[in-house]
Order: sequence, then C-alpha cells, then structure tokens
Amino acid sequence: MIITVTLNAALDVTYQVPALRPHATHRVTDISERPGGKGLNVARVLAALGHRTAVTGFAGGPAGDELRRLLAAVTRADLLTDALVPIAGATRRTVGVVDAASGDTTMFNEPGPTVAPAEWASFLDVYRGLLASGDCEAVALCGSLPPGLPVGAYAELVREARGAGVFVLLDTSGEPLRRGLAARPDLIKPNADELAWLTGFSEPARATRDARRRGARAVAASLGAQGILLADESGSWRAAPPARLAGNPTGAGDSAVAGLLSGLAEGLPWPRRLARAVALSAATVAAPTAGEYDKAVYEELLPRVEVTAA
Repeated sequence: MIITVTLNAALDVTYQVPALRPHATHRVTDISERPGGKGLNVARVLAALGHRTAVTGFAGGPAGDELRRLLAAVTRADLLTDALVPIAGATRRTVGVVDAASGDTTMFNEPGPTVAPAEWASFLDVYRGLLASGDCEAVALCGSLPPGLPVGAYAELVREARGAGVFVLLDTSGEPLRRGLAARPDLIKPNADELAWLTGFSEPARATRDARRRGARAVAASLGAQGILLADESGSWRAAPPARLAGNPTGAGDSAVAGLLSGLAEGLPWPRRLARAVALSAATVAAPTAGEYDKAVYEELLPRVEVTAA
C-alpha cells in the first residue's frame, strides 16, 4: 500500500470556454468536478495503475463532502482507502479555466480552511496508524499547507515515516520544503522554480546537487517540457518526452510522482521509473480534465521516452 497525504485537499472545478478574454463575460461550454489536491491526484493515478493506495489529509464542509463522494465514485474500492480526517472548516475549491482556442489553462486556487490544533492531532493519529499497518511501501507528502498548521508540519511527517522505516517522498514548496528537507526525506520532487528558490542556483544539475547536500537522499527535478532530472548517491539521469504536447498541465507533476512511486513499489530501476514518470506526466497534459491521464497517449509515449545518464 502507498499512502498519499493531502493536507490542503480541494474540489477541482474545470471550466471550458471558447476563448478567455479579460474584462469579458464568458459562456462556459463544459464543466467538470474532480477530487483534487496533489496527493489525491497522485492516489487516483496510482489506483489507475493497479496499486493499492490510502488517502489521508483533511476534508470538511459541502465541498469536502462532494470531494469524498466523487473519490468513491471514480476509484475502485479495493484499490483506494479514504482515510481523510473530517474538520469544521470547508474544503477549498480550485477553478481551472481552459481556453479552447489556445489550449491554455488559467487557475484560481482558494487558500484552504484553517485547521485547529485538535484536528491536526487527530490527523497525526490516523497517519501513524497507517504507517504502522504493516503493509505500507511508501508515503507521499504533497502540496501546500492550509492555514493553522505549523510550517514544520511536513518535517514532522517525514520523521514519522522514517521512524517507521517507510520510504517518504516530499512534494511541496517554499518554507515547508526547506523545513521538510532538513528531516531527510528519501526523495523530493520540486519543479525548476522551487528548486532554484530552495538552493539559490538556477542551473538544474547544480541545484539538484545542492538539494542533496541539504538533506534529500534523492532529488527528482521536474523541468516541464524538458522532462525530469534525477540524482541520488548512485548517479544521475535525465528523461525527456519525445514531443511537447498541448493541453492542461494541471496534475502533470502529480502523475510523475505516481510514476516514481509505482516504479518503486514494483522494484524498477531509476531509468524505468523515470520513463514511466515522464510518460504519465505528458499523458496527463493530453487529458481533458485535471488529475487524469490519457491511457492511449501514455502507452504510446512510454517506449519513446529517452533516458540518458546526466
């Protein structure tokens, strides 16, 4: 089983419009809603790949109720366990507006509910129970922190996972990433901007080496259309998609995390994990809705992803 943690879950709403114009009234041609937040996206892709997953974090209010209902509706019950912790505050929404003329997406992200200290304590009890279940292969800590949580929350969760002997991946940004890195996660997955902010270096290879010196055992730097650069103690590799795809990039990095973790669970070497991560990421850009991937595109791209030593 793989645990995904989404402390700031969301109900993802996607609008499609013929063309997005500032200061204009728009007619929406299509609306879709999906359970969202980085860790929930990761879990849905893992389940689609056939891996058992438990999702935890927080959910509250009408949007939280709808998120949980949709999560149950879109995922096989034997592959995904809902371990979200109820809270008094309302789960946030994210709204993506897809411009059909250009293919670009404009995102609006709400900040999230304020989490009370007692609710954080309840979450920690659930998290520790999942880690102690005996069949946990890895945990993914994903996304932003909602108001009310300490900036070192991810550092605490990394230490809990390491204490339980469970592989831990951290995918966040800003000060929560800096604090979490000091707890020595097994893998971090920043994008190029997050990595530059963390290290002060804009050159990805140098920044990746610096992030490892700061505490990460391995670093998978997401470089957008240029693929992923990964480095650990055994070496470094770069994987790139064969072509750039137009579409909605929301959730592409989360699919990459699912690719890396599913490859870990299957015992694949780094080059094959990277190829899967890049193909899934590109196939997510090609999908019409955030948090999903186009299976046909994924299967067509996977053997064409080029992985080279870096």
